[in-house]
Amino acid sequence: MNDVVKKKSILADISLLIVALIWGGGFIAVKGALDSVSPFYIMAIRFSISVLIMLLVFRKKIKYITKNYLFIGTIVGLLLFLGFAAQTIGMKYTTAGKNAFLTGTNVVIVPFLYWIISKKRPDTFSLISSFLCFIGIGMLTLDGGIHISLGDSLTLLCAVFFAAHIVSVGFFAKKIDVMLLVIIQLGACAIFSIIAALIFEPIPHSLNSGTIFALAYLGIFSTMLAFIVQNVAQKYTTSTHTAIILCLESVFGSILSIIMLNEIFTSKMILGCLTIFLAIITTETKWKFLKFKKIKEANV
Repeated sequence: MNDVVKKKSILADISLLIVALIWGGGFIAVKGALDSVSPFYIMAIRFSISVLIMLLVFRKKIKYITKNYLFIGTIVGLLLFLGFAAQTIGMKYTTAGKNAFLTGTNVVIVPFLYWIISKKRPDTFSLISSFLCFIGIGMLTLDGGIHISLGDSLTLLCAVFFAAHIVSVGFFAKKIDVMLLVIIQLGACAIFSIIAALIFEPIPHSLNSGTIFALAYLGIFSTMLAFIVQNVAQKYTTSTHTAIILCLESVFGSILSIIMLNEIFTSKMILGCLTIFLAIITTETKWKFLKFKKIKEANV
């Protein structure tokens, strides 16, 4: 039985890694779509595409939706909406690379949100990681003083909401039907996005082929497929572990932004990214592989 659980855990990790790669490409797609579509309409379109496809594919499950499912899914969907709203609007005022890496800081926030829910205090490694992450964010975002741009501030806020979303999915995914949870949260996010778009933004009148491709990628891959995989995978792994793997989207996003968008990172920004990555490695591994290495050398 333990071997079966272990295999499922490994498969869950591999699946989450694929999600991280897909989301890394999503930063590029969002940046491209922003050239002709406003933030809330991008969200409205991507989430509407994903939920409509899911309603079609899983239409036989709809009859099992209860008031409890609607309540839970709406809460999770609201957190998702707030995270994507802050991230997408923030993208207008910062680079795709910085947006990607700052989004990845949610991995350090997750243990502290879990502390609030479970009353389990973060360990020393989590505290060290938070300190390193704080330093890395400073090097990545501060420019000529203690000023942080609007885009960077919104992206940091989105990291908080995404952390809350990961914790909430980890809490509910083991208790209710995963597919229904995905459908309801994406549907709720689509509704919130449509309302916000109609209130705050003008309706886009024309879309070029590049924008249509970007929106299709966001709706089908970055949203529908990615969230199905994430929600299913979280049945077999912890919220903190999920956050660690998914934060690799920041690495993929930064690399792709340099390759595809020709974005330039200064030496200070690169050092900031490395510091944040060190924080991520610290909170995930707790440097256990060093202890294993020492034990192996002692046995030799």
